[in-house]
Amino acid sequence: MLDATQFMEALNELEHQKGIAKEDIIAALKEALRKAYTKSLQGGDDALVEVEITDEYINIKRFKNIVDEVTDDYIEISLEDAEAVIAAQKKSKAKVKPFSINKEKTLFIEEVPVEQLTRFMAMTVKSVLRQKLAEAEKVALYQAHKDKVGEMISGLVEKCDDYGAMVNIGRTTIFLSRKELIGDETFNPGDPIRMYVANVNSSNEKGPQIRVTRSDAGYLKKLFEESVRDIYDGTVIIKNIARDAGTRSKVAVYSNDPNVDPCSACIGVSGQTIQNILSNLGNAREKEKVDIIRYSTNDAIYIIDALKPATVEAIHIDKEDKSAIVIVPDGQLSLAIGRKGANARVACHLTGYEITIKEAHEKEEIEDDLDIKFLSVDEVKEEENKREQVEKYERYLAQLKEARAKELEATEQTGGIEKGKPMKITDEDIKEDEPVKEEAPVSEEVKEEVKPVEQPVIKDEPKVVKTTTTLESLEKSLEETKKKETFKATKKTSRRPKTITEEEVAHEDKVEETKQPLPQMDIYTKEELEQIENEELYEDYEEEEDIDYDEYDSYYDDEQ
Repeated sequence: MLDATQFMEALNELEHQKGIAKEDIIAALKEALRKAYTKSLQGGDDALVEVEITDEYINIKRFKNIVDEVTDDYIEISLEDAEAVIAAQKKSKAKVKPFSINKEKTLFIEEVPVEQLTRFMAMTVKSVLRQKLAEAEKVALYQAHKDKVGEMISGLVEKCDDYGAMVNIGRTTIFLSRKELIGDETFNPGDPIRMYVANVNSSNEKGPQIRVTRSDAGYLKKLFEESVRDIYDGTVIIKNIARDAGTRSKVAVYSNDPNVDPCSACIGVSGQTIQNILSNLGNAREKEKVDIIRYSTNDAIYIIDALKPATVEAIHIDKEDKSAIVIVPDGQLSLAIGRKGANARVACHLTGYEITIKEAHEKEEIEDDLDIKFLSVDEVKEEENKREQVEKYERYLAQLKEARAKELEATEQTGGIEKGKPMKITDEDIKEDEPVKEEAPVSEEVKEEVKPVEQPVIKDEPKVVKTTTTLESLEKSLEETKKKETFKATKKTSRRPKTITEEEVAHEDKVEETKQPLPQMDIYTKEELEQIENEELYEDYEEEEDIDYDEYDSYYDDEQ
């Protein structure tokens, strides 16, 4: 008898180990039992068999269609024969009654308990169940990793040889081929390894497959995104990456912020950031070299920077054919090409141009043969600077236009009133019914306080201006003002401030409105100033006579 409790516990454990849902496991078991029982009938795969699995039992049912005339006794039976089988079953007095007829009398049902399965059927169930579980595991693996395309995953190396490495990523083991490794790097069993998920394919005949790699350009890009903060927050953008895994890579970067240098941001302080990235590029004998290039929309400058560490003297590009001829100093041809042509090959892949590299002594010959003219690096940079200035000016004009458009829009929303401009009043705005408000009369006290001050008239001829204010009175008023300000500054703030009434505020406002600044008046006239300048500052005194000062000393002594 099947123990339902142990059976469900086994299903739960299998679900935890394989990461397959219990429903999928039950569906696989149903399919295995159906195929095993159908195979035991030895009549073909078209038998009508159904498997029922619950928490209490597992039951297998075989159906036959009840027809008037039987053409295939494997799937059909007559009603007389079905009733005869059931009558014989009743006479046998057996506890188990496997045969029955449905109410509509269209199906003849035979129930087979799972305990009656033979050993041969059990082996078939095991084989089919293992196959179905493997397929379900691959589907579950695909569902778990289909959203991780373009991401990094980690695993443990189980085996590594000349063909590649077997890596355990948790619920399954995946194969990392040699061409997906970086150069000639090697691993030992148990070593941690990081990989880039390049693709998850579900249309393979063998089921869903996960392609992981360490040699793809995406692997290097993810390392930069994890290590460089400015790339992570979007300040610096990776425009393109060209990679020859294990030999050389070139990364073109661009900054959205003009105050941030993209190359310096990727290198880091004392080169610490780039060193952290290089440490994740395998343990091969020869480390992969990474060049960080500033991206430029100018193809000539882009190619010049892409050929680093070689120095470019002149360049000629053909944008239509996507080809370029580059002149380098004599002796730097091998440096520009790189080991096994890696530097030039990666530069071509990065820029999208077919680059031909020549030395300086071949420049004139190439110009004569191809009838072309090379541009020096300084000329290229000068053209680029002019273009950038034009772009900056165009951006400035665009900003002005945008600001003006916003100003006009705000003006329309406020009813046509612009800041700093008088409002235009039409005849419609003036209503005849509303009386014109008269201005409030000015009191006599205010009129007496406000006296008109005559402004001095300055003409070409000097004129004496008589003023009623003397210099001494002005000095006294200034001293009194200073004393008042000093007293206010040193006054204690802990005192409760005086409550000012609305009448005092209104009176103060009126007085302030009537005050006018005092006119600047000359103390001396022009004639007086000329007279003072012409006067003798020092007078000639006669020589002092001989005076006996002892008399005065004795006089003061007597007084004391």
